[in-house]
Amino acid sequence: MKTAYWPLIVTFTCMYACSNKLDDVERMSFNPKTPVESMVNFTLVHSDSGIARVSVYAAYSESYRDPEYKTYLRDSLRVNFYSPKGEIISTLSAKYGFINHTTQEMLVEDSVRFYHYKKKQTLKTDRLIWTKKDSMIRTESPVFVHSEKAHFKGKGIEAKQDFSWYKILKPEGSIELEKEQEIN
Repeated sequence: MKTAYWPLIVTFTCMYACSNKLDDVERMSFNPKTPVESMVNFTLVHSDSGIARVSVYAAYSESYRDPEYKTYLRDSLRVNFYSPKGEIISTLSAKYGFINHTTQEMLVEDSVRFYHYKKKQTLKTDRLIWTKKDSMIRTESPVFVHSEKAHFKGKGIEAKQDFSWYKILKPEGSIELEKEQEIN
């Protein structure tokens, strides 16, 4: 009869020893300072009707959900903006940045370059904010715009994400134009 109780005793001992309280597991496994996601070769594509409008690439990303849902991007950060036909119109690159999924904005910093392929125009600055809602790019930092026909500098810029239109907020310097010369 003592032998019949032995498996029962072992079973109850194992069940008691293996039970965990949820609070203990969370305390040991959850740290609010660690990312909820980490990715190598991060790619995010925003599309409309099956056609890519914006694609974001970074060699490394980390996402956090508290206090706001943000994805931090670094190493080879590149954002491509597409035409309605799906062709790349312009590219934004920087050393690092983040996407605030709550506000639908992206901030990029350090060695920021924004290039329009058809116009062969380059915008250089140290910080830009892209807003998905209105498809605009903005900064209050110093900016330099270079093209084959002109060079502009100033402080602050507002531009469409395809770089088809832009306005330097506080332009500096001067430019001489001939009557028929086109800047863009």
